[in-house]
Amino acid sequence: MNIQAPLPLLAGLSPTQFMRRHWQKKPLLVRQALPGIKSPLSRSEFARLAASEDVESRLVSAFENRWALYPGPVAKLPPFSKPGWTLLIQGLEQHLPAAAELLDQFRFVPEARLDDLMISYATDGGGVGPHFDSYDVFLIQVQGQRRWRIGRQPDAQMRDDVPLKIIKNFEPEQEFVLDAGDMLYLPPGWAHDGVAVGECMTCSVGFRTPWRAELAKDLLSRLMDDEDQAYANRMYADPKQEATETPGLVPDQLLAFARDAAERALREPRALERALGEALTEPKPRVWFEAGAEYQPDQAVRLDRRSRMMYDKAHVFINGESFRAGGRDATLMRALADSKVLTRKQVGQLSEGARELLAQWVEDGWVQNEAEQG
Repeated sequence: MNIQAPLPLLAGLSPTQFMRRHWQKKPLLVRQALPGIKSPLSRSEFARLAASEDVESRLVSAFENRWALYPGPVAKLPPFSKPGWTLLIQGLEQHLPAAAELLDQFRFVPEARLDDLMISYATDGGGVGPHFDSYDVFLIQVQGQRRWRIGRQPDAQMRDDVPLKIIKNFEPEQEFVLDAGDMLYLPPGWAHDGVAVGECMTCSVGFRTPWRAELAKDLLSRLMDDEDQAYANRMYADPKQEATETPGLVPDQLLAFARDAAERALREPRALERALGEALTEPKPRVWFEAGAEYQPDQAVRLDRRSRMMYDKAHVFINGESFRAGGRDATLMRALADSKVLTRKQVGQLSEGARELLAQWVEDGWVQNEAEQG
């Protein structure tokens, strides 16, 4: 992607301009960002996915002004003619190639930040109430109309009588009705309320924002898993501990033992980088891969749409695993992570070891053989 080129998707801004002017700063409304866009699935396909245990879904309704939330799988839906309900499906890109292609249009943001594509189907008046997200989001209207009201809400107070996080003192500053093809970008913390005008479908491209404590917990767990087992399994011992008149005081020796355990986990060169890359590419719990066909060394390859692949200066990461890479192999594997494709010529330039690794990824279903066109 040419990040300097103007894009209709971003109202004529280049990705560089958008990131500098709007990303995590202020909203952007784009009329006909994706002209001619169609919903990636029909009502019947929507219902079929919602009923699957392999799909993350939930049903929200507000019948007679009473909010209700039903986690999926959702086996039975309210009548489509009944107003006031919404069905949401997370991670649509894992199930539909068209959704994965839509998500790819936003790869001017680092893959490490990209979360997933959610789609919501709503009957007239359906929505999830005024709320705000802790992450950036692009709201894309793919069918029908939805009315959005947005505003900064520094004094937000949440309702405690409903099963959803709904703002009770919502004060909108702007209002828009989005038609199919329109898009609204909102930075974190902007309160918004979307209500369907008739039957509609809306796609949401969300970006994950890991909390510091959660990230630290995940990284330390991975670092300890990689720790030398002879040292990691060492128990604390205090044969010289004397009788104490202050039993509530944490012993200095125990504090030193704990500090050494944490510091030792970070002492290995590039240990933190490896743990972070593995954490960022770990598939979500409901993601699974079908066993692939036999590897064809004379064909191009493409990342499976469910695979997450990233890299740093010393590693290549894919689906929670890390590999050291250097030289031409590193260059080509990075190209696969960036473009999701390696041509037949590029595959032929890999070392024997790298091709064996690629063959394993194909067998695991992480990468697909692909005959080149033309």
